[in-house]
Amino acid sequence: MSKEPKKKKKWWIAVVVVIVLFLAMPTGESDTDAESRTVNEQATNTPEPTKEGKTTATPKPTKTDEATAPTKTPEPTATPKPTATPTPSATMGERNALKSANNYLSFTAFSYEGLIGQLEFEGYTNSEAVYAVENCGADWNEQALNSAKNYLDFSAFSYEGLIKQLEYEKFTSEQAKYGADNCGADWNEQAAKSAQNYLDFTSFSREGLIDQLEYEGFTHEQAVYGVEAVGY
Repeated sequence: MSKEPKKKKKWWIAVVVVIVLFLAMPTGESDTDAESRTVNEQATNTPEPTKEGKTTATPKPTKTDEATAPTKTPEPTATPKPTATPTPSATMGERNALKSANNYLSFTAFSYEGLIGQLEFEGYTNSEAVYAVENCGADWNEQALNSAKNYLDFSAFSYEGLIKQLEYEKFTSEQAKYGADNCGADWNEQAAKSAQNYLDFTSFSREGLIDQLEYEGFTHEQAVYGVEAVGY
């Protein structure tokens, strides 16, 4: 009777079973724990949301930050020229005398006394002329200054000579001095011009010309300067 051949054991089955059992063993962390860990990580990594609707106030600039606008310097206001307004009780003659006074002052300079004399020369009475001069609004110092400049425009004067000329025009001594002090004349140059004027119509010795200039009111130094300026 023949023996049946022995069947070989399927040893690989045992190996498979061992692997399956190993894979089925717990890893030490449940699914719930893994999910919790994931949520916590997300919470940690997610930036905290900012509050909506809240506006950060822009800091108000301080006075030192603001540009200071330059202060505009006010332009000097010209002094209004006095206007001659006749008083309500003025007569026809006084009103007309006032108009004439203003007309004269608009083109030349007058002293107080000189303007009265001019109006009387025009036929106005003394009271009408006085009324006009007292109400014309003239500044007699400025009139003396204007008259001094007018004289210097066509002739040469010494300081003393110009004061005497203004006094001759009936300006007071104070008004005449104001005119001479403020006319801006160079008295050395005035002496030179006067010396040349004398030599233009007559002859002089050097000393004679110096004496003539001193007679006109120039100082000795001014007279010498004038003589030397014309070549003497």
